[in-house]
Amino acid sequence: MATLRLGDTAPDFNALTTEGEINFHEYLGDGWGVLFSHPADYTPVCTTELGAVANYKDEFTKRNAKVIAISVDGIDSHHGWIKDINETQNTVVDYPIIADENRKVADLYDMIHPKANATGTVRSVFVIGPDKTIKLMITYPASTGRNFDEILRVIDSLQLTAYHKVATPANWKQGDDVVISPSISNEDAKGIFTKGFKEVKPYLRLTPQPNID
Repeated sequence: MATLRLGDTAPDFNALTTEGEINFHEYLGDGWGVLFSHPADYTPVCTTELGAVANYKDEFTKRNAKVIAISVDGIDSHHGWIKDINETQNTVVDYPIIADENRKVADLYDMIHPKANATGTVRSVFVIGPDKTIKLMITYPASTGRNFDEILRVIDSLQLTAYHKVATPANWKQGDDVVISPSISNEDAKGIFTKGFKEVKPYLRLTPQPNID
């Protein structure tokens, strides 16, 4: 299997989930998607992660992004574990969790790293755009829980830079200044970025975020 890279089409699949059978591309529709794996059900770090995602559901919805989780455990295990997640994380898990007992999806997305764990998935994150291509890939070890604030921040950056000729600098967050693409001349920038811009260096020009008032 070829290694997935940024810009590749996210492999499509059919799978059984805690919300019934789905086709992945149909589930995503014309919006954004976040596919994230967890090593196993009934494990402590994963319990906090799936609870965090449930608590952030409105934030993902605001960004027109659907979330979907996966592990290689079975559907009955998932349903039982959801009860624990809801109880311990004070939430309601209302997004699908894929049951991938045959590792079909895990193999499609290269989520099994044998030198880390021969059977469980690593903590993979894939952000997928409306065109069904992979916009972001992050892999965490099993011992480190993910920062979902960071994943939301990246989605904000991806959505901003998809529609404006800018990039986001280090530690950028919503409302901060952004960087003008080097391909745009100063003359053109004056017409495009009506809020003005600051030239720190010829290759480093900052402008207020263009898609907010």
